Amino acid sequence: MDYPPLHYTVLTENVYNFGIQEVNINGTIVKIYSPAKTIADCFKFRNIVGVDVAIEALREVWRSRKATMDELAEAAEVNRVSRIMRPYLEAIV
Repeated sequence: MDYPPLHYTVLTENVYNFGIQEVNINGTIVKIYSPAKTIADCFKFRNIVGVDVAIEALREVWRSRKATMDELAEAAEVNRVSRIMRPYLEAIV
């Protein structure tokens, strides 16, 4: 297949399963990632999505109180991006 271009990522089971939530949408159970896990993923894949997108997503999650600092720090630790996220977490507090 030539189009669309595909990009896949291999994750460990721990990273893949962390932060999965089950949400009921119109009677259907859908598995989604928590806001904190999504932010950590944005920072993990910052070269693909862009650092500006990751920072804006972090600001929005923090502003809307969809994740606590502890949840963000834990997700960063699991995704192994805590060293990268730490300065941004400290700046938004």
